[in-house]
Amino acid sequence: MKVSQAAALCLEYHKSNSRRSTVRGYEAILSRFCQKFEHRNLEGITSNEILSLLTHMTEHRAQHTKRTRYAHLSAFFNFIKASIDHTLQNPCDTPMMRKLFRAKPLGHWDIIEKETIDEIIFRTQKLRNRLILELMARGGMRIGEVLKLTPHDINDRKLALRDPKSGKEQEFIFIPQKVAERLKNYIREKGIQSHQLIFPICYEAARAMVKKAGDVVDIQLRPHDLINYFPFFSTSTYPSSALILTKSPVLIHSRGSYSS
Repeated sequence: MKVSQAAALCLEYHKSNSRRSTVRGYEAILSRFCQKFEHRNLEGITSNEILSLLTHMTEHRAQHTKRTRYAHLSAFFNFIKASIDHTLQNPCDTPMMRKLFRAKPLGHWDIIEKETIDEIIFRTQKLRNRLILELMARGGMRIGEVLKLTPHDINDRKLALRDPKSGKEQEFIFIPQKVAERLKNYIREKGIQSHQLIFPICYEAARAMVKKAGDVVDIQLRPHDLINYFPFFSTSTYPSSALILTKSPVLIHSRGSYSS
Protein backbone atom coordinates (compact mmCIF):
# COMPACT_ATOMS: atom_id res chain seq x y z
CA MET A 1 0.00 0.00 0.00
CA LYS A 2 1.21 3.50 -0.86
CA VAL A 3 1.98 5.83 2.00
CA SER A 4 -0.49 8.45 0.72
CA GLN A 5 -3.32 5.90 0.61
CA ALA A 6 -2.58 4.63 4.12
CA ALA A 7 -2.43 8.16 5.53
CA ALA A 8 -5.75 9.06 3.92
CA LEU A 9 -7.43 5.97 5.42
CA CYS A 10 -6.05 6.72 8.89
CA LEU A 11 -7.17 10.36 8.81
CA GLU A 12 -10.61 9.41 7.53
CA TYR A 13 -11.02 7.01 10.45
CA HIS A 14 -9.96 9.57 13.05
CA LYS A 15 -12.11 12.34 11.57
CA SER A 16 -15.11 10.07 12.15
CA ASN A 17 -14.14 8.62 15.52
CA SER A 18 -11.71 10.93 17.34
CA ARG A 19 -11.66 14.38 18.86
CA ARG A 20 -10.55 17.33 16.76
CA SER A 21 -7.39 17.75 18.83
CA THR A 22 -6.47 14.13 18.05
CA VAL A 23 -7.14 14.67 14.36
CA ARG A 24 -4.90 17.74 14.35
CA GLY A 25 -2.12 15.70 15.95
CA TYR A 26 -2.33 13.04 13.25
CA GLU A 27 -2.53 15.65 10.51
CA ALA A 28 0.66 17.29 11.80
CA ILE A 29 2.75 14.11 11.71
CA LEU A 30 1.20 12.45 8.64
CA SER A 31 1.53 15.55 6.46
CA ARG A 32 5.29 15.55 7.06
CA PHE A 33 5.41 11.77 6.67
CA CYS A 34 3.67 11.99 3.29
CA GLN A 35 5.91 14.82 2.09
CA LYS A 36 8.92 12.57 2.55
CA PHE A 37 7.52 9.15 1.58
CA GLU A 38 4.35 9.91 -0.44
CA HIS A 39 5.07 7.60 -3.39
CA ARG A 40 6.76 4.85 -1.37
CA ASN A 41 5.17 1.56 -0.34
CA LEU A 42 4.44 1.54 3.36
CA GLU A 43 6.09 -1.83 3.95
CA GLY A 44 9.34 -0.49 2.49
CA ILE A 45 9.81 2.23 5.12
CA THR A 46 12.71 1.34 7.44
CA SER A 47 13.29 2.09 11.11
CA ASN A 48 16.31 4.24 10.22
CA GLU A 49 14.17 6.39 7.92
CA ILE A 50 11.54 6.83 10.62
CA LEU A 51 14.19 7.78 13.16
CA SER A 52 15.67 10.33 10.75
CA LEU A 53 12.24 11.88 10.13
CA LEU A 54 11.30 12.08 13.82
CA THR A 55 14.71 13.45 14.79
CA HIS A 56 14.43 16.21 12.18
CA MET A 57 10.82 17.03 13.11
CA THR A 58 11.36 17.20 16.85
CA GLU A 59 14.79 18.83 17.02
CA HIS A 60 14.91 21.39 19.86
CA ARG A 61 11.40 20.36 20.98
CA ALA A 62 10.31 19.31 24.46
CA GLN A 63 10.37 15.61 25.32
CA HIS A 64 6.57 15.60 25.58
CA THR A 65 6.31 16.82 21.96
CA LYS A 66 8.83 14.21 20.82
CA ARG A 67 6.85 11.48 22.57
CA THR A 68 3.55 12.66 21.06
CA ARG A 69 4.90 12.70 17.48
CA TYR A 70 6.40 9.25 17.93
CA ALA A 71 3.22 7.85 19.49
CA HIS A 72 1.06 9.17 16.64
CA LEU A 73 3.31 7.70 13.96
CA SER A 74 3.58 4.36 15.76
CA ALA A 75 -0.22 4.25 16.19
CA PHE A 76 -0.61 4.96 12.46
CA PHE A 77 1.42 1.87 11.55
CA ASN A 78 -0.47 -0.21 14.13
CA PHE A 79 -3.78 0.99 12.66
CA ILE A 80 -2.81 -0.13 9.16
CA LYS A 81 -1.51 -3.43 10.50
CA ALA A 82 -4.70 -4.15 12.45
CA SER A 83 -7.17 -3.08 9.76
CA ILE A 84 -5.47 -3.60 6.38
CA ASP A 85 -2.23 -5.62 6.38
CA HIS A 86 -1.64 -8.03 9.26
CA THR A 87 1.86 -8.84 8.02
CA LEU A 88 3.08 -5.23 8.23
CA GLN A 89 5.98 -4.66 10.63
CA ASN A 90 5.87 -1.42 12.61
CA PRO A 91 9.24 0.32 11.98
CA CYS A 92 8.64 2.52 15.05
CA ASP A 93 8.65 -0.48 17.35
CA THR A 94 12.35 -0.75 18.14
CA PRO A 95 14.04 -0.65 21.57
CA MET A 96 16.12 2.38 20.59
CA MET A 97 13.15 4.48 19.46
CA ARG A 98 11.05 3.47 22.45
CA LYS A 99 13.87 4.70 24.66
CA LEU A 100 14.56 7.90 22.71
CA PHE A 101 10.91 8.93 22.62
CA ARG A 102 9.73 7.67 26.00
CA ALA A 103 7.54 9.87 28.15
CA LYS A 104 9.27 12.23 30.54
CA PRO A 105 8.62 11.33 34.21
CA LEU A 106 6.12 13.65 35.85
CA GLY A 107 7.72 16.07 38.26
CA HIS A 108 6.36 17.68 41.40
CA TRP A 109 4.53 20.95 40.76
CA ASP A 110 4.40 23.37 43.67
CA ILE A 111 1.27 25.45 44.15
CA ILE A 112 1.98 29.14 44.64
CA GLU A 113 0.39 30.64 47.74
CA LYS A 114 -2.71 32.79 47.41
CA GLU A 115 -1.00 35.84 48.91
CA THR A 116 1.75 35.64 46.29
CA ILE A 117 -0.71 35.36 43.39
CA ASP A 118 -2.70 38.29 44.81
CA GLU A 119 0.45 40.39 45.06
CA ILE A 120 1.45 39.56 41.48
CA ILE A 121 -1.96 40.60 40.20
CA PHE A 122 -2.24 43.76 42.30
CA ARG A 123 1.27 44.91 41.34
CA THR A 124 0.57 44.48 37.62
CA GLN A 125 -0.03 48.04 36.45
CA LYS A 126 -1.22 47.49 32.88
CA LEU A 127 -4.92 46.60 32.88
CA ARG A 128 -4.64 44.29 29.87
CA ASN A 129 -1.95 42.23 31.58
CA ARG A 130 -3.82 42.17 34.88
CA LEU A 131 -6.95 40.84 33.17
CA ILE A 132 -4.98 38.08 31.44
CA LEU A 133 -3.47 37.03 34.77
CA GLU A 134 -6.85 37.10 36.53
CA LEU A 135 -8.57 35.06 33.82
CA MET A 136 -5.96 32.34 34.26
CA ALA A 137 -5.66 32.44 38.06
CA ARG A 138 -9.31 33.15 38.90
CA GLY A 139 -11.03 31.63 35.89
CA GLY A 140 -8.84 28.59 35.29
CA MET A 141 -8.32 29.49 31.63
CA ARG A 142 -5.36 28.31 29.60
CA ILE A 143 -3.31 31.07 28.05
CA GLY A 144 -4.39 30.07 24.53
CA GLU A 145 -8.04 30.26 25.55
CA VAL A 146 -7.56 33.74 26.97
CA LEU A 147 -5.96 34.97 23.74
CA LYS A 148 -8.87 33.61 21.66
CA LEU A 149 -11.53 35.50 23.65
CA THR A 150 -13.83 37.95 21.85
CA PRO A 151 -16.69 40.06 23.31
CA HIS A 152 -19.07 37.66 21.55
CA ASP A 153 -17.87 34.87 23.87
CA ILE A 154 -18.82 36.79 27.05
CA ASN A 155 -22.18 36.70 28.81
CA ASP A 156 -21.66 38.48 32.13
CA ARG A 157 -19.70 35.95 34.29
CA LYS A 158 -20.10 33.13 31.75
CA LEU A 159 -17.36 32.79 29.12
CA ALA A 160 -17.54 30.48 26.12
CA LEU A 161 -14.26 28.80 25.17
CA ARG A 162 -13.97 28.11 21.46
CA ASP A 163 -12.04 25.07 20.25
CA PRO A 164 -10.76 24.09 23.74
CA LYS A 165 -7.82 21.75 24.24
CA SER A 166 -10.14 19.00 25.51
CA GLY A 167 -11.33 18.46 21.92
CA LYS A 168 -14.94 19.36 22.66
CA GLU A 169 -16.66 21.84 20.38
CA GLN A 170 -17.20 24.30 23.22
CA GLU A 171 -16.80 24.70 26.96
CA PHE A 172 -17.99 27.33 29.42
CA ILE A 173 -16.31 28.74 32.50
CA PHE A 174 -17.49 31.23 35.11
CA ILE A 175 -15.33 34.05 36.41
CA PRO A 176 -15.74 36.20 39.57
CA GLN A 177 -18.14 39.11 39.21
CA LYS A 178 -15.47 41.77 39.81
CA VAL A 179 -13.26 40.29 37.09
CA ALA A 180 -16.26 40.18 34.75
CA GLU A 181 -16.97 43.86 35.40
CA ARG A 182 -13.34 44.86 34.78
CA LEU A 183 -13.32 42.85 31.58
CA LYS A 184 -16.57 44.47 30.37
CA ASN A 185 -15.26 47.97 31.14
CA TYR A 186 -11.98 47.21 29.35
CA ILE A 187 -13.84 46.09 26.22
CA ARG A 188 -16.01 49.23 26.26
CA GLU A 189 -13.11 51.63 26.85
CA LYS A 190 -11.01 50.05 24.09
CA GLY A 191 -13.95 49.98 21.65
CA ILE A 192 -13.42 46.30 20.88
CA GLN A 193 -16.01 44.98 18.45
CA SER A 194 -18.02 41.79 18.92
CA HIS A 195 -15.78 39.44 16.92
CA GLN A 196 -12.44 41.16 17.53
CA LEU A 197 -9.84 39.59 19.82
CA ILE A 198 -9.82 41.22 23.25
CA PHE A 199 -6.11 40.52 23.71
CA PRO A 200 -4.48 40.65 20.24
CA ILE A 201 -1.02 39.48 21.26
CA CYS A 202 0.88 36.31 20.39
CA TYR A 203 1.43 33.34 22.69
CA GLU A 204 5.11 34.11 23.24
CA ALA A 205 4.34 37.72 24.19
CA ALA A 206 1.80 36.50 26.74
CA ARG A 207 4.28 34.02 28.22
CA ALA A 208 6.89 36.78 28.49
CA MET A 209 4.36 38.99 30.26
CA VAL A 210 3.60 36.24 32.79
CA LYS A 211 7.31 35.71 33.45
CA LYS A 212 7.84 39.45 33.93
CA ALA A 213 4.94 39.57 36.39
CA GLY A 214 6.62 36.85 38.44
CA ASP A 215 9.94 38.70 38.38
CA VAL A 216 8.29 41.54 40.33
CA VAL A 217 7.98 39.26 43.38
CA ASP A 218 11.17 37.29 42.63
CA ILE A 219 9.61 34.00 41.55
CA GLN A 220 9.75 32.04 38.30
CA LEU A 221 6.15 32.24 37.09
CA ARG A 222 4.74 30.17 34.22
CA PRO A 223 1.19 30.18 32.79
CA HIS A 224 0.53 26.70 34.21
CA ASP A 225 1.35 27.98 37.71
CA LEU A 226 -1.68 30.25 37.49
CA ILE A 227 -3.98 27.50 36.18
CA ASN A 228 -2.81 25.01 38.82
CA TYR A 229 -3.54 27.64 41.46
CA PHE A 230 -7.14 28.06 40.27
CA PRO A 231 -8.77 25.11 42.15
CA PHE A 232 -7.37 26.41 45.43
CA PHE A 233 -8.60 29.94 44.73
CA SER A 234 -12.00 28.64 43.65
CA THR A 235 -12.64 26.35 46.62
CA SER A 236 -11.34 28.86 49.18
CA THR A 237 -13.22 31.82 47.71
CA TYR A 238 -16.37 29.97 46.63
CA PRO A 239 -16.69 26.82 48.82
CA SER A 240 -19.80 25.66 46.97
CA SER A 241 -17.72 25.25 43.81
CA ALA A 242 -15.72 22.38 45.33
CA LEU A 243 -18.34 19.89 44.18
CA ILE A 244 -18.18 21.29 40.66
CA LEU A 245 -14.42 20.90 40.58
CA THR A 246 -14.42 17.29 41.68
CA LYS A 247 -17.11 16.34 39.15
CA SER A 248 -15.72 18.44 36.28
CA PRO A 249 -15.06 16.54 33.00
CA VAL A 250 -11.89 18.60 32.56
CA LEU A 251 -9.95 17.00 35.39
CA ILE A 252 -6.76 16.96 33.35
CA HIS A 253 -6.44 20.66 34.06
CA SER A 254 -8.18 20.62 37.45
CA ARG A 255 -10.61 23.34 36.60
CA GLY A 256 -14.36 23.67 36.88
CA SER A 257 -16.02 24.04 33.51
CA TYR A 258 -19.18 23.13 31.69
CA SER A 259 -19.32 21.52 28.28
CA SER A 260 -22.05 22.16 25.78
